[in-house]
Amino acid sequence: MLAVSEQEFELTDKDFKFIQWFMHKRVGIYLADTKRAMVYGRVSRQLRRRGLTRFKEYRALIENDEQECVHFINTLTTNKTQFFREIHHFEFLEKVVVEGWRSLGNTEIKIWSAGCSTGEEPYSIAATLWHAGAFEFAKSVKIFATDLDTQVLEHAKRGVYPEEALATIPKQYLRQCFMRGKEAQSGKIKVANRLQQFIQFQPINLIEPWSLPEQFDLIACRNVMIYFDKPTQEQILRRFHARLKPGGVLFLGHSEGLGGCSSLFHHLGQTIYVKM
Repeated sequence: MLAVSEQEFELTDKDFKFIQWFMHKRVGIYLADTKRAMVYGRVSRQLRRRGLTRFKEYRALIENDEQECVHFINTLTTNKTQFFREIHHFEFLEKVVVEGWRSLGNTEIKIWSAGCSTGEEPYSIAATLWHAGAFEFAKSVKIFATDLDTQVLEHAKRGVYPEEALATIPKQYLRQCFMRGKEAQSGKIKVANRLQQFIQFQPINLIEPWSLPEQFDLIACRNVMIYFDKPTQEQILRRFHARLKPGGVLFLGHSEGLGGCSSLFHHLGQTIYVKM
């Protein structure tokens, strides 16, 4: 990290403590002291954009301008993802979960992708459902895709990605679920309209009230909980439990667990949990 004297902008210890407090209060995200260099780099871009030299000046903006506050929060949220990330979840969805719904006669399916980032996760879920034949027996399929970051949601709604994204998409999903761009869209891929119609994108702050249906068959919240402290994680997990139908499935990220909420779910391995 640059020494203070070498920094382009002033970000004092007091400023950093405020950012830690602010992010935890507003969105539940805990920024460890080790994240200071990352915070400085991202905040610097905003100071440069506004023609400021000290974070103290920018703080006045985010405390008094809600749009600038949202922009600031978007700046500090991490949105790294890919299609079919942690593919064992999608294999389980196709081979076990969908077949279970079919045998139980479940004709109304509701799924929540919480922390969907730029949309790769909900589109991967939709492609898996399509390939597994869920749309053949279900009369209604709704996938709610939410994220804190309003900018990545706009990207997700478009469903357009660089062609390099094909590297993580299994071949069996390509023909029916994705299209290659031509001419002006050369070098890009787009999610098929037949999948997009089943997904509703909307901004959601996980520590605030949720404007979503009461009961879900499946909730995927992967690689999101790691940004919260333990009490916030457990609060959210208990709320997920309340929103899942009996026997509903919860997917977490590879480095995440249930902590003090382990008695609420049956763990099937590979961060796959079933509501008890």
